[in-house]
Amino acid sequence: MIRIERASLERMDEAYAIVREYYEAVGVVVRDDPESFARDYFGDGSGVWLAYDGAAVVGCIALRPLPQLERAGEIKRMYVKREARGQGIAERLLKTLEDYAAGAGYRALYLDTKDDLTTAIRFYRQQGYEPCERYNENPQATMFMRKGLAGR
Repeated sequence: MIRIERASLERMDEAYAIVREYYEAVGVVVRDDPESFARDYFGDGSGVWLAYDGAAVVGCIALRPLPQLERAGEIKRMYVKREARGQGIAERLLKTLEDYAAGAGYRALYLDTKDDLTTAIRFYRQQGYEPCERYNENPQATMFMRKGLAGR
C-alpha cells in the first residue's frame, strides 16, 4: 500500500537521499546542497512529499514559491524509483502537491524539464500542463510548462 506524506524538517535527510538518487538518474548538473534544500523546500509555501511503500521511500516531489511570478509555485524533483513505476505514484504525488498549492493560494504552477525526458513531458501534458515561456535560468532545461490552478 503506497502512502504519500509531506516531509517534516526532521525527515529532511530521508527526503534529500531520494533527491540525490533523482539527481543521478536524470543527470542533474545544478544541484541543491543540504542547506539550500532545507531552505528552499521546508519553508512557507513550499514542501516535499514522499511516497512510501511500507517503510521505503519510492518517490518524491517538491514545491517552492516563484517570487518573480505572482502567486506561482515551481514543481521540482519529481521522481519515482524504477521498481515502483506503473502504480500511479507520480499522479498521486502531483495531485497532492497541486491540492496543497491551491490551498496555499497559488494560482499557477510551473516546471522545467529536458526534451529527452519524453515520458515526463507526456505525463505532464496528460496532467494539464502546457508549454510556456522560459521562466528561469536553469542551464539544463529545454522545456518549460505551466498549469493554472484557478477554480480548484
